[in-house]
Amino acid sequence: MRLFGMFLLAGWTLIMLYVVARAATVPWVTRRIPRRVLFPAAGIVWASFALEQTLGRNGAGPLLAALELVGMDALAVLFLLGLPLLAVDVVTGVGLFARPLVPRLRGAALVAGGLLAAVAFAQGLRPPTVREHEVRLPGLPAALDGTTVVALSDLHLGSLLGEKWLDARVAQVGSLRPDLVVFLGDLFEGHGRPAGQFLPLFKRFSAPLGVWAVTGNHEFHGARGGPADPLLEQAGFTVLRDRWAEVTPGLVLAGVDDLTARRDTLAGSDPVGRALAGRPPGATVLLSHSPLEVARAAAAGAGLMLSGHTHGGQIWPFGYLARRIYPFFAGRYEVGGMTLIVSRGTGTWGPRMRLWYPGEILKVTLRSVPGAAR
Repeated sequence: MRLFGMFLLAGWTLIMLYVVARAATVPWVTRRIPRRVLFPAAGIVWASFALEQTLGRNGAGPLLAALELVGMDALAVLFLLGLPLLAVDVVTGVGLFARPLVPRLRGAALVAGGLLAAVAFAQGLRPPTVREHEVRLPGLPAALDGTTVVALSDLHLGSLLGEKWLDARVAQVGSLRPDLVVFLGDLFEGHGRPAGQFLPLFKRFSAPLGVWAVTGNHEFHGARGGPADPLLEQAGFTVLRDRWAEVTPGLVLAGVDDLTARRDTLAGSDPVGRALAGRPPGATVLLSHSPLEVARAAAAGAGLMLSGHTHGGQIWPFGYLARRIYPFFAGRYEVGGMTLIVSRGTGTWGPRMRLWYPGEILKVTLRSVPGAAR
């Protein structure tokens, strides 16, 4: 995480310098914001992000929350401003061609970037949509046909997404009347230990077949004694860590600790195999925060795998990079007779922004294979 933070801070610095330098060449910008104001203001915004990256990993508080809000949102806004500015530089050879038009083109690029940022804010602040799927699950008894699973992933609760946001999600999930509620990891942002203020709200999640969870990579950030199992267990969640449990006769739920967080240690180990080993007959649903080891899960007999982690890229065009790391990026896939559904995430990481897709909650209706035993 320290290395990631260093890269993020370096990237933020370069983006800030680039956008401010280009904005300073646009007459309508400098007429409204003199350079003696523009550059110090940019320095203050840069410092807010740098301080949050330096101090924010050690805890939480109102000041750090404000720094995170300003810094992370500014990072995304400047990135979206920088994309059309970069396009203008490419077309004009960094201002060598069509020189008289360059200031106007850069001004138009700033407007285009501002519109992209406005759309991203609107999408990020929208409540997550409910995305419905029907999955025919081998081994599911006919008596369980129609069982509904509601899945939430990547809530990233913390200084930016707090109790009010979670309270709305409790109501949203309750309105779906699920038989089973599952959390696919990254419940918490990971700044220190998870705060207990979320416990009363977690206790309000309920379903006839229980509330279940697996860990995400953020559960291990700053978690010096392990992830947030005790808090979730106090709330009545069952945390599946490389193991399975029979939810009801004929339906097995298995879960693994996040595979991305321990990717370097997977060689020679088989957490998916361990999680699925020795289970009773019936249908099997595997919960894995990261959409990895998919073929192995299918070969081990899982009928449905639910994942998250990718956020669907969250802010375009980061999805193109994420797809190179996670080929199973977002949506529904069929792999070796197993259905995989990758959530775009219920919350947001970093900036409260999304471009182009809103957050989502999955509602999966399980269907038995015709002729299945009752």
